[in-house]
Amino acid sequence: MPNLTIPVEESLFLLKDVFGLEALNTLPGYEEATEDLVEAILNEGGKFASEVLQPLNMSGDVEGCQLHEDGRVTTPTGFKAAWDQFVEGGWMGLSADPDYGGQGLPTTLNVIINEYLGTANLSFSMYPGLTQGAYAAMDVHASDEIKQRFLPKMVEGNWTGTMNLTEPHCGTDLGLLRTKAVPQDDGSYKISGTKIFISAGDHDLSENVIHLVLARIEGAPAGTKGISLFVVPKFVPDADNNPGEANHVSVGKIEEKMGIHANSTCVMNFDGSQGWLVGEENKGLKAMFVMMNEARLGVAIQGLTQSEAAYQHARDYAKDRLQGRALTGTKNPDGPADPLIVHPDIRRMLLAMRSFNEAARAFCLYASIQSDIAHKHPDEKVRQIADDRLSLLTPVLKGYLTDMGFENAVLGQQVFGGHGFIEETGASQFVRDARITMIYEGANGIQALDLVGRKLMANGGRGIMALFQELGAYAEKHASDEAMAPFVLPLKAGAEDLQKATMWFGNNALGNPDHAGAGSVDYMHLFGTVMLGYMWSQIVEVALKNTDESRKSFFDTKLALAKFYMERTMPTTAMRRDRIMVGADSVMALPAESF
Repeated sequence: MPNLTIPVEESLFLLKDVFGLEALNTLPGYEEATEDLVEAILNEGGKFASEVLQPLNMSGDVEGCQLHEDGRVTTPTGFKAAWDQFVEGGWMGLSADPDYGGQGLPTTLNVIINEYLGTANLSFSMYPGLTQGAYAAMDVHASDEIKQRFLPKMVEGNWTGTMNLTEPHCGTDLGLLRTKAVPQDDGSYKISGTKIFISAGDHDLSENVIHLVLARIEGAPAGTKGISLFVVPKFVPDADNNPGEANHVSVGKIEEKMGIHANSTCVMNFDGSQGWLVGEENKGLKAMFVMMNEARLGVAIQGLTQSEAAYQHARDYAKDRLQGRALTGTKNPDGPADPLIVHPDIRRMLLAMRSFNEAARAFCLYASIQSDIAHKHPDEKVRQIADDRLSLLTPVLKGYLTDMGFENAVLGQQVFGGHGFIEETGASQFVRDARITMIYEGANGIQALDLVGRKLMANGGRGIMALFQELGAYAEKHASDEAMAPFVLPLKAGAEDLQKATMWFGNNALGNPDHAGAGSVDYMHLFGTVMLGYMWSQIVEVALKNTDESRKSFFDTKLALAKFYMERTMPTTAMRRDRIMVGADSVMALPAESF
């Protein structure tokens, strides 16, 4: 079983030293998020993840979820007991509204806890993750009656949530969906249809499962303009708001998947199930996008979690496994060979993983702080700036972090050599689990198109221009700082590459949209690379100011990782820029029949 250290120290460093906890606890309603409380919460969350969830990761992968002849779905051994501990600890309601039983703490703390859960056990983390997303959509768009009926139970963790979008004949193109909703005299609807790929669709963890279902009301317009959102419980709540009669919701099968075996990904059948409208008729996508945007940040974190778990696993192996001798001479004279860690290529892979992980963690916290500011700051202009920033960065976070999370999981497997291909070492599980993150909640190609086609020019380009100004101001602030030069100069060059690519799209993509399509993934990666460089620059700024001798090793490590990133990863921005600016001609030249 792979060992795992939950990165509590890293989270606290970023919160306290880099971003400043006052960015959160000075916001209205978050005053209780003191340093002592935050540290206690993160330590307890890390302990739960490492001691309860991580030991179930490999066994859950092997056992998987089971659909029984009587229609019951069971999760792997130990998951129910772990869920009960999770509920008893109040983790589901950490950042939920106190009106529904939540603790009302910053979203950023919930993001950190979700990282811990996913690093320890990605499949388990999806059960609360889906519930939190469903809660968010209902909290924004549902009627007070629906909120009071469902949200307190979901905040407790006694009821869990899902999102039901995909159907057998439609994935990203939701305008093709066929699930129908028939109005009833009591104001409810009868929902009929089949949904596939429904994560946490049914299980034995909670006493009720609350489905958010996209469907088309009879007579609604075709396409996405005619889609509505409904809440459809597995059991209809009775007069005391306890699970009552079964609601004609059944599991057709559990999908046989490449990874995340311990999460019950189901085919869900709705056969005249009773549901209630969430939000307005034919405005379902608007409501569901609240959940999807929550989920996209959550999936970005999943990319980080698998990269982090794979890194730690590979690092430990590289220190223990004896293979060959160092190129510069024997390092382990008392042994038959030197450990893998002495070899430059092994170090290259491990450093690529870790330098990504630490900056990606900062990027996730940077984004989650923007979310908290957008929701809580008293100044409307500040809220708008934060909301613009979060909207712009969401596809970058989801697409870039999950692409790199999978790539790094593969690097971790490579460190193991042939043993990485053998299931008993655990290296392949991180690869298999990471792969889905690039696909669900909007495949990464769609994230890139959303970034280039919608987010860049939203509000007249207000968000991207503000970011360019921030990056430029940061570079200018440190222009005369010799110690910062090795970090700020590569960041400045990368930001200039990003600006050039952005301007090229502006000048060329309107005339030929294929230019945007052909360059969108490179642009997303260029954007992500620059943002991680920005995170490293801020980390370095703190490290260079350190005068505490007891933390010297900690900060020296940060400086070494940052230097590796700036020298080895940041130069890829020029390559991405050049690939974008050659346009779509070679991509589109070959006739379809020639493929």
